Amino acid sequence: MTDFIRILFSIAACLLLAQLLYPFITVLLAQWLGRERIENPPPQRPTPFDYACIITAYRNVEIAKPLVESLLRQTHDRLIVYLVADECAEFDFGISDERFIALRPDPPLRLKAKSIKYAMANFQRRPDYIAVFDADNLAHPQFLEEISRYAASGLQCIQGQRTAKNLDSTYAALDSMGEHYKNYIERYIPWLLGGSSVISGSGMATETALYEAYLASPEIEQGQHQWKKMLQEDKILQNFLLRNDQTIAYARKALVYDEKVDTGAAVETQRSRWLFSYFQNLPNSTGLLWKGLSRWSFKQFYFGWVTMALPMFIQVGAAGLLALLGLLISPLWSLALLLGLAIFSINIPLVLQLDAAPKPVRDVVWQAPKFVWRQFTGLFKMRNPNKNFQHTEHKKYVSVDEVVGRAEPPSSEQP
Repeated sequence: MTDFIRILFSIAACLLLAQLLYPFITVLLAQWLGRERIENPPPQRPTPFDYACIITAYRNVEIAKPLVESLLRQTHDRLIVYLVADECAEFDFGISDERFIALRPDPPLRLKAKSIKYAMANFQRRPDYIAVFDADNLAHPQFLEEISRYAASGLQCIQGQRTAKNLDSTYAALDSMGEHYKNYIERYIPWLLGGSSVISGSGMATETALYEAYLASPEIEQGQHQWKKMLQEDKILQNFLLRNDQTIAYARKALVYDEKVDTGAAVETQRSRWLFSYFQNLPNSTGLLWKGLSRWSFKQFYFGWVTMALPMFIQVGAAGLLALLGLLISPLWSLALLLGLAIFSINIPLVLQLDAAPKPVRDVVWQAPKFVWRQFTGLFKMRNPNKNFQHTEHKKYVSVDEVVGRAEPPSSEQP
């Protein structure tokens, strides 16, 4: 019995140690071997790419006005903006641009996937790419121009880089810190090393026929009825793309500004949903990892590994607990886990530096335990989203001019 416990402990410790070390290892590999995978300059097209920019607003449409204005000011101007105002009050943005179309579905849709389908059913013309945004986003003036560089190289799904719209509170800066880390580890590095970026949930552009195929997939068709209020469209999209051998590119200079949570209660609300979706998606992640192994597909295996990795606070907590147990079961594994935790911790400020995180983000690193605690309490508030869904309230009404100078696009050179 003792040997059996020791074997189980060793397997668990080995898996946790691998998860703790792989971010640092991939940072090193990206420094030595990483490269951008688009032609520079990109091939010339006879006509510019045409974009349908879909904005989904739920119960709060006013927050979307600065996003609409930022899209209409794009340096790449071949686009139409479709704003789906679902269950929103009457509004008038006072925008007369023919490239802006406001839609008010009746009856209410109450699901992002349904709002996207509603916008597509009202297209004025068929676009080359569909770009999806949340109502609280802002788009850098060169967002579509940067996306077009990747599209010109034949890439059919391109994720832009989401960055903070607001850094006016400790929790907002801590939320931004997490996104800087994930942007670099889960999006930029996989792209540089020949894999696929993880989708952020907004600020991505997908070739129209491919996006239509995704929306017709069984996961969307069944999910929009099964998960009435919280269907994780971003995870379904990335799983669909990887199963079909597609690549998700990462356009690091295509900036989208995203509102960060600014209270502990908002962290719990948001993270409880995210944790629910993580566990809901685990079978898909492990399936992609196995498919990559069986087909010798590095891209599928790497993506499965990245998306099945435990959330950071669970990794650290579990490793600390096993390190303590290891003092009784296997002191060597205990030492290895403590070393892994040290390397994992050192890697976080390194990644923030490599991703050019602004000073307000770097200054709150020491307050990370405050954010971790709220994530931990959110873990115990995961409930059936059909009954207990809570929409994150967005209230930071700022223009793109107010944030664009604060976060210029990062260098497109290798890390």
